[in-house]
Amino acid sequence: MAFLGIEQSLSGRRWIGPEADLERRAEGLAQKASLPLAVARVLAERGVEAEAAEGYLTPKLRDLLPDPLSLRDMGAAAERIVEAAVSGEKIAIFADYDVDGGSSAALLLDWLRVQGRDATLYVPDRIDEGYGPNAPAISTLAKTHDLIVCVDCGTLSHDALAAAGDADVIVLDHHLGGETLPPALAVVNPNRADEDGSLGHLCAAGVVFLTLVQAGRVLRKIGRPEPDLMAMLDLVALATVADVAPLVGVNRAFVRSGLSVMARRQRPGLVALSDVARLDGPPNAFHLGFLLGPRINAGGRVGRADLGALCLSCHDATAATRLAAELDDLNRDRRAIEAAVRQEALAQVEARGDTALSWAAGAGWHPGVVGIVAARVKEATDLPSVVIGVAGGIGKGSARSVSGVDLGRAIQRLAQEGMLLKGGGHEMAAGLTVEEARIEPAMARLAELLARDLSNRSGTRDLRISGLLEGAGATPQMFRRLEDAGPFGQAAPAPRFAFADQLIDSASTMGDSHLRLNFRSPGSPPVEAVAWGAMNGPLGPGLIGAKGRRFHLAGKLELSTWGGRERLRLRLDDAAPA
Repeated sequence: MAFLGIEQSLSGRRWIGPEADLERRAEGLAQKASLPLAVARVLAERGVEAEAAEGYLTPKLRDLLPDPLSLRDMGAAAERIVEAAVSGEKIAIFADYDVDGGSSAALLLDWLRVQGRDATLYVPDRIDEGYGPNAPAISTLAKTHDLIVCVDCGTLSHDALAAAGDADVIVLDHHLGGETLPPALAVVNPNRADEDGSLGHLCAAGVVFLTLVQAGRVLRKIGRPEPDLMAMLDLVALATVADVAPLVGVNRAFVRSGLSVMARRQRPGLVALSDVARLDGPPNAFHLGFLLGPRINAGGRVGRADLGALCLSCHDATAATRLAAELDDLNRDRRAIEAAVRQEALAQVEARGDTALSWAAGAGWHPGVVGIVAARVKEATDLPSVVIGVAGGIGKGSARSVSGVDLGRAIQRLAQEGMLLKGGGHEMAAGLTVEEARIEPAMARLAELLARDLSNRSGTRDLRISGLLEGAGATPQMFRRLEDAGPFGQAAPAPRFAFADQLIDSASTMGDSHLRLNFRSPGSPPVEAVAWGAMNGPLGPGLIGAKGRRFHLAGKLELSTWGGRERLRLRLDDAAPA
């Protein structure tokens, strides 16, 4: 039965409420653990029992941190990094150009700086060099360095790493591995083919952090000072959220602890980025993914590839402010480029009307925005999506998946079958390079490979509701209790509440595409709601003239601070006439 009887909302979705069994478990959990029902519902959805509730709400890193040596090659990697640092060898860090790569590089740069060593940072240009190590760059670095550490890349770079010659290479990565490993001293990757996958949810920065934990053990044995790794968790949290890693297990502890570190405002690069993004309160996972992450990525997308890593590792406040301002400017440029490509891509997808894979390709589309446009296409169609920019007869694309569909593995298989020049990634995101003439048959084959996973997804367009909430219950105090059940993100969605039979006091646009509402129920104070991008779909036009009418509203709560005052608002996902 549809929740509140809503079979078709303004966005064309059926609302589904909590199952009766889940509601009973939540009520029992609320009583046994003395929790608000809203919090108990989240824990019940996660399968948390009453006796484990306190531990879940206060996750401790020491209890959840895995033994670094459970990953293959970890011992050799940590010992070699320590050896190079202690003996003063020349070290180069080859990093991917996204947030995960930049955070991973900054972790190593910080750690080496404590050891009195400066490392060379190398981030490939997205357009000229593409993703991952390439033979010319590795060969050049090897001539003047004893050790090259590849972070967030390298697992599939057999030919490129062979160019290292006598220099040692360590790969710290999380992307899906192939049947064979590249020529390297160590490949630490929870997604190697010979790993059990139990730590496959780690991003690259998580892998780097575990490596530094093991390196700390090595330092302890030889009587060398250990860096304060806990102070570096802000970078791990940032990468975990921005790379859309599942917020489960140790990743929850990484993000919770990292947000606390970030709130102290001790890292000049993150302070400058927070200020330029106008982050006016304590950071949360939303800020990492939607305010800080896009700015750090902007350098790699449409500007200088190493700007993000340089900003994150910068320890001079003045220099950090300059780098953050440059990234903010580039992010504005990125948004303009993205908007144009997104419009063309969505038009192609709509005209094609595919049911298994949404894809689009265009000449001259900037390779720096195809990933984020693929994410927007995925959101619009609720299907795995690929967006490809074509230049010189070659298409370079990015892909984004939906829950339950392993896109990275399918693209890797496509590359093995020879339909792509190269391709790889992880479950939710991947990249590919393909000859222009083979784009259409490659996408047809990819849709075929994804069909089985997609057939197992049921009710994906349904809107899941965690429960009802009254306006009077939407308080900052209740929100903070809910936050204890977080952080929320990939594989751990924030609870979505329905406000039933609400009177719309006002509805207006913000900017070009956003919607702002004020609503209330009898006897309750008014509540503000914001629907980002709503004017680009049916939700905004359906509500813009709704003043004085009654609607059921559904969305997620968020806390904003302005002028020192806290206020709770609803991030609106959907609505239906009451």
